[in-house]
Amino acid sequence: MIKSMRTTIITIGIIMMILNLFGCSERTKQNNNKSSMQTPLTEQIIDTTSDNMLLEVVYDNLFRKLSPAYDKEYEIVLSWNKSRQAIYMISRLEAEVNNGGYNQFYFNSSGQFAAALPEALKLVGATKFADLTERANSTFEKEKSKITEAQDGTVEGFSKSYENNPLNKFDEEFYKLNDVKNLQKIQVDYIRKNKKEFTD
Repeated sequence: MIKSMRTTIITIGIIMMILNLFGCSERTKQNNNKSSMQTPLTEQIIDTTSDNMLLEVVYDNLFRKLSPAYDKEYEIVLSWNKSRQAIYMISRLEAEVNNGGYNQFYFNSSGQFAAALPEALKLVGATKFADLTERANSTFEKEKSKITEAQDGTVEGFSKSYENNPLNKFDEEFYKLNDVKNLQKIQVDYIRKNKKEFTD
């Protein structure tokens, strides 16, 4: 069951990677078109948004701040306050790991935030996720040549890079930890307590 679930996750991850590589993300196009009509994020919006939608509302607000200049993602994100940085980076980590594991996280542009993520996770109170990501970062740095050896720019190469990948154990740990300490809830609680950090 876990093996077939992992295969499904990897397959979905590969499909998402292909869509991203060929720029087929309709949501990105829509966000680019809306960027000039962006509604400022206010305390009232935060207060009246339900918990299950709040993270998406905040992330979308942040994404629109950089969508016209996505090629400068790293510089723009690091110019924000620490709270905005944290929510943006953690959302990227969570989306990638849930989609295709830490292997996909490091492979995609999200990997540029790897070194900053443990502190971001600690800031919002996700200390166990911070520890987990620090260990994943350390393993990736030590085993980078082995992990990326098959990643030749093809879907087959990326898929092959999951075989005997030392990062796989961190994926399972992430999923189990998220069942106990929901990372989205941790972020929502942080946003509610620090809402001024997210208002425009």
